[in-house]
Amino acid sequence: MSVVAGFYRTCVIDGTLEHSPADYVRRPNVPAESPTLGLTHLQFEAVLTAARESTNRYDFALVTMLGLLGLRIFEATGSNIDDLGEEHGHRVLRVCGKGGKVVLVPLPPAVSRAIERAIDDRVTGPILLTRRATPMDRHCATRRLRRLAEAAGVRLPRIHPHMLRHTFVTTMLDAGVDLRDVQIAARHADPPDDHALRPRPQEPRPTPQLHPGRLHGLRHLTKPTGRAEVR
Repeated sequence: MSVVAGFYRTCVIDGTLEHSPADYVRRPNVPAESPTLGLTHLQFEAVLTAARESTNRYDFALVTMLGLLGLRIFEATGSNIDDLGEEHGHRVLRVCGKGGKVVLVPLPPAVSRAIERAIDDRVTGPILLTRRATPMDRHCATRRLRRLAEAAGVRLPRIHPHMLRHTFVTTMLDAGVDLRDVQIAARHADPPDDHALRPRPQEPRPTPQLHPGRLHGLRHLTKPTGRAEVR
């Protein structure tokens, strides 16, 4: 509906139409809360382990970029090797998000290692590739995630990339990261009660992706972990 209304609005601006027929159309209410369900902590850990042990080196990079960085799928598949860099001693990834907005996202060590493993000795091109060395797209990423979930014993009716972004948000909240910081890390639009959520002046907080409470739950990334079926 927004696309149609925008089209008619452009026609009015260009003088093609005198009035937009969409001006008085009632639009459905959009729920404030996302209907998307994320993975539980155990399910996410199982998928991470399956990705790390996969013979496809791009699997682990895909899962960490979505689930540990909170990237949207088009942001992850659109990231190039040239987007990697360093800022203030931290490894960072330059991400082009919605509306062409560019941000620098700090990389936790586990994500940095996963990306380095994925790019191997390449110096240019996309970070994520298919087995045929072509750029990974949304559909390929979805198929890889479903295979990883099956290998991990995670039984869900349907798994898709946005579930990992949702998991990223809930994991940070469970780790005690401030809500406002979570919104900034996920690059969410300000909610209606934005002013009520703005933090009062206080000591500098750690970058959300590197929050100690959250990193404490990532110890399984550096040691072998057994897999069991997770429902």
